[in-house]
Amino acid sequence: MSSPTEQFTVEHSQPGVRLDTFLRGKFPAVSRGTMQRLIDSGDIRVNGQPAKATHAPRAGEAITIHWPEARPSETLPEEIPLEILFEDKSLLVLNKPPGIVVHPAAGHEGGTLVNALLHHCQGSLSGIGGVARPGIVHRLDKETSGCLVVAKNDETHLALSQQFAGRTVKKFYDALLIGVLAQDSGEIIADIARHPIHRKRMAVHPDGEGRAAHTSYRVLERLAHATHVEAEIHTGRTHQIRVHFQHLGHPVLGDETYGVNQNKKFTKLTGYTAPRVLLHAHKLSFIHPRTNKTVNFEAPLPKDFKAALKLLRAKK
Repeated sequence: MSSPTEQFTVEHSQPGVRLDTFLRGKFPAVSRGTMQRLIDSGDIRVNGQPAKATHAPRAGEAITIHWPEARPSETLPEEIPLEILFEDKSLLVLNKPPGIVVHPAAGHEGGTLVNALLHHCQGSLSGIGGVARPGIVHRLDKETSGCLVVAKNDETHLALSQQFAGRTVKKFYDALLIGVLAQDSGEIIADIARHPIHRKRMAVHPDGEGRAAHTSYRVLERLAHATHVEAEIHTGRTHQIRVHFQHLGHPVLGDETYGVNQNKKFTKLTGYTAPRVLLHAHKLSFIHPRTNKTVNFEAPLPKDFKAALKLLRAKK
């Protein structure tokens, strides 16, 4: 496997921002810890010289990253069916089913999307960050279905990662919300950070205390005690759509993390209990790193989402 070298020039000075944090923003698929190790080992240099993780990048500086040779992944390949919307030598786009975890973790060591991709890709894997693995550039929550792009080599992984960091990737979701939204469309601009008490949850924070988050939405259909919306996320914060619509008072149907009480009331009103968080990554658009042309993908609504729509239309 090749070990690519990435070089770029800092466009704007970053006073008060550490080099490792700055690079984590440019390459979101790579952990901050990995960036720190590469800085310490001299694989990341500023103007050709070793740097410290605390260095504040300045405009005009040339940053060079030598990505390490990837070590074998400890995750085992598994023959798990994949719904592939598109595939070539550089990448593939999947329609992720609900209920499958993207990455192995405690309690989910097997049966994940990564296990499936290791089997499918048969050695054509991205090694960015130092571990041979399919290039998961972005993630979807376990219960969220829909479009997910995967890089098959390091160059594609880096190029896609930069597009996500630069917020040029277009991401549209279908969501079923509890309650009937009054407005036909809107913008939600509210910072998101870790919940101060429930550390596994995120929450809207006052300006300056969280990370900037921006969601647009338009109503597709008003249903019985629910609203079907299309949401576009302009930033990629953890649980962004779920947190933003909870903030509006209309949590996503089936979301027991951010709308447990509203979901209980909804079930009493309609007799319907959602099987999962009814959120679906419907459309994905980005520039293909090899052709330099914009590509667009759509994933059809899954059966459980369509069943919920049919039932709630009938109850209206």
